[in-house]
Amino acid sequence: MKKLLAAALLILATLPAAAADLTGAGATFPYPLYAQWADSYKKLTGVGLNYQSIGSGGGIAQIKAQTVDFGASDAPLTKAELDAAGLVQFPMIVGGVVPVVNLEGIAPGALKLTAAVLADIYLGGVKKWNDPAVAALNPGLALPARDITVVHRADGSGTTWIFTNYLDKVSPAWHGKVGCGKEVAWPAGVGGKGNEGVAAYVQRIKGAVGYVEYAYALQNKLTHILLENRAGKFVAPTQASFQAAAAGADWSAAPGLYLVLTDQPGDASWPITGASFVLIHREQRDAARAKSLLDFFAWCFAEGDAAASALDYVPLPDDVVALVKGVWKTGVKSGGAAVWK
Repeated sequence: MKKLLAAALLILATLPAAAADLTGAGATFPYPLYAQWADSYKKLTGVGLNYQSIGSGGGIAQIKAQTVDFGASDAPLTKAELDAAGLVQFPMIVGGVVPVVNLEGIAPGALKLTAAVLADIYLGGVKKWNDPAVAALNPGLALPARDITVVHRADGSGTTWIFTNYLDKVSPAWHGKVGCGKEVAWPAGVGGKGNEGVAAYVQRIKGAVGYVEYAYALQNKLTHILLENRAGKFVAPTQASFQAAAAGADWSAAPGLYLVLTDQPGDASWPITGASFVLIHREQRDAARAKSLLDFFAWCFAEGDAAASALDYVPLPDDVVALVKGVWKTGVKSGGAAVWK
């Protein structure tokens, strides 16, 4: 019996170790894409990803507490914040935050709003869909005399940060009363948890308006609006309009890769465009696990563009990917040695 047990232990010792799943938490903005990437990568390598879609605020808290391998946030941290927490950040993908409505008889892209009117709706000043401010932008559109129900995020959210960053830039009234943040004191409305929760509320409440990442608008067949951009053009949310907004971004000049893409110039630019970021510790406790994590992200950059485009995200250009890998080489270490070489 002892010989048989010893032989069995010897065989087990020579087998390759089972690949440990990676862990991440944070933004709901990129979750549809992370889920698809994770599924494809596990089929290819056996390495899975357990990603908790809990909002950017939760992701930042969890990576700071070192309870996950990486955090994800659509609200980038400043270099000072990164240095204080011992973190590095890098963008993974670009996408758009989209105002969506539940208005019977209004087709997707039929309703036009300006930044000022959108801000006034979220401030609680414009209360009905047939308000003169909305009607003036939409002559010939049969707007109902229905109350507007504002839907916003209830959790600490990078999607909220992108949305309020935009409103803060374009509306003096918003800037003075609310400002920009992952969580703000909303003047009106009801809160849903995650992009999923906001989408569900908008689907359920007649007359609702909310904001979600574009993939959630598509998946839930929500009615998007046309939004006036900085150039004075009414544009639709599309991969092309997100790409137009990101086209002039100079990541190499951004300390800590902190870059905001809202209210960008250009006739074709979608005004509420943003990047989603990954946060990891500069000093890694487990070099092999850290290398496995970076291998996953490298695969996403190399092989994940088709999946990103199918969900209407914008993949990062090659020069930005090279910049990110440079950050890995110099900024991520374990025991003083570089993890990525």
